[in-house]
Amino acid sequence: MRFRWDLVRLGSANRDNAHEIWIMCARDFLFWLNTFGWTYDPRRNPATVPFITYDYQDEAAVKLIQSIGVEDICFLKSRDMGASWLCLSAFLWAWQFHPEMVFLMGSRNEEYVDKPGNPKSLFWKLDKLLENQPGWLRPNFERTKLSLRNLDNKSVIDGESTTGDFARGDRRTAILLDEFSALPVDDGYRALGSTRDVTRCRIFNFTPQGRSNAAYDVAQMDIVKIRLHWSQHPEKKGGLYTSENGELKILDDNYPFPKDYKFILDGRLRSPAYDTEEKRCASRMEMAAEWDIDFGSSDSLFFDIAELQKYEHQYCMAPFLVGELDYNATDLHPAGFMEREYGRLKLWIRPDSRGEIPPGDYAVGIDISAGTGASNSCISIGRCETGEKVAEFVTPSIRPDHLAEVANALCRWFHGAYMIWESNGAGRLFGDSVIDRGYRNFYFRQNELSISKRITDIPGWFSSRENKRVLLGMYRHALEAGEFINRSREAIRECHDYVYAAGGSVEHSASLKSQDLSGARENHGDRVIADALCFYAMRIFKKKEEEEQKIEVPPNCFAWRQMQRMRKAEEVEYRWSE
Repeated sequence: MRFRWDLVRLGSANRDNAHEIWIMCARDFLFWLNTFGWTYDPRRNPATVPFITYDYQDEAAVKLIQSIGVEDICFLKSRDMGASWLCLSAFLWAWQFHPEMVFLMGSRNEEYVDKPGNPKSLFWKLDKLLENQPGWLRPNFERTKLSLRNLDNKSVIDGESTTGDFARGDRRTAILLDEFSALPVDDGYRALGSTRDVTRCRIFNFTPQGRSNAAYDVAQMDIVKIRLHWSQHPEKKGGLYTSENGELKILDDNYPFPKDYKFILDGRLRSPAYDTEEKRCASRMEMAAEWDIDFGSSDSLFFDIAELQKYEHQYCMAPFLVGELDYNATDLHPAGFMEREYGRLKLWIRPDSRGEIPPGDYAVGIDISAGTGASNSCISIGRCETGEKVAEFVTPSIRPDHLAEVANALCRWFHGAYMIWESNGAGRLFGDSVIDRGYRNFYFRQNELSISKRITDIPGWFSSRENKRVLLGMYRHALEAGEFINRSREAIRECHDYVYAAGGSVEHSASLKSQDLSGARENHGDRVIADALCFYAMRIFKKKEEEEQKIEVPPNCFAWRQMQRMRKAEEVEYRWSE
């Protein structure tokens, strides 16, 4: 601290000293920041304190300065690591000491960019940094709303709210997109498009807010990433510890833990500061977002990730065979299995020497896409006796009517399997094709939420918000209870991305995005729907089997007449072309 005041007095003594110190500041960002920078924290007394960087901030500052004007950079950070102040300090340093720098700053609304007297706003922080420098170091400048102009070297810092048209048509040395994950989904993706050609250097600064947003996709991009984790912060990392298989591992041997300290042995990296903060959180999601830099757990996840990981380790395995099913195009009868390295059909069951599937009762669940490559069509096949998934067919590029032929042939190969498909959207064309080609053993729609679950005369399962939540809830319980053995590693990993959306619906996180940076060629959890439908079909089949095994009801009694009516409802005749 004394060194700071000595340099201030030295620069105030004469113009030559001031000029030499100015040159030193212009050459070295960290020298300027640690000598003349100030920051603000109302939790401290005094609130305005010198900006003395930590080691982790020094490393981040070097990467940041090297990237300005050159390439995109992403800060993946825990809360309260000083990233915003560091980015703003870098902009102000370049603005102050280098000519014709043109910067733009954005946040989710204008008040967070520039509002007088609001310490949360970006320009308030710039003003704080500027006003605390000695007068002989400050340039001549003009400060207006959403703008700071250096009158000596023509450098500029402007600001605007980060809407979908943020920076469109502009040209900038660098752009700061602060709290990028907090933007509405549409604005986030549109801002990516509107800023891409404006500058070579976009600085994305955010804490995770789930995977259903543009910030998550930015974090997956091949750009410079600066990770600022709470365990790097000197005031938070004291007493670091973790655990493995329930066994405590203290990582900071010098920390004086109380004798009665209650360690939490959940396998996470922890410290007393972390434990204290977690107690103040309403949910685990808060710590995932604010401290852990965990995109997955910062979502309101539908499936338990830890349970899924255990399940994958216990049950998932490579398929026995990969290839294609050959079938007669005229009558759709199977003609044999052909092994192919990159085939669409995976088998966890072995056909016999004649190419036939072992006898048994099988159920088939189908999720249908339009076949344009935007998402997968999936067929999941399970064996009712064992509750085990034995086959999986996945492709993004098959039309619904052609998929119906494949499903028809597979059902015939699996001994007349009981078929269920999602009837929404492309499912209608699929269902018409199934009927037209003469397959009969399939599901008829029923009211999933009613007590009677009355069967209708409409084929296929209809996906509403309530039905989907019930179906996936049933499937989640089946996985947790071991009632459905899913061998497909890819299918289980797709469960990781299902979240509770606004309104209480359950959705795959990618489906909540209005745009897809991968070119709309990624999966959207289609295997999960097919698997859930497969398990549902297995349950229906088992229930029918149990009913048939009950004591025979005497003919012509009331119960016998009720059973006859129910059977007739399930055997509704359709008009179809043979």
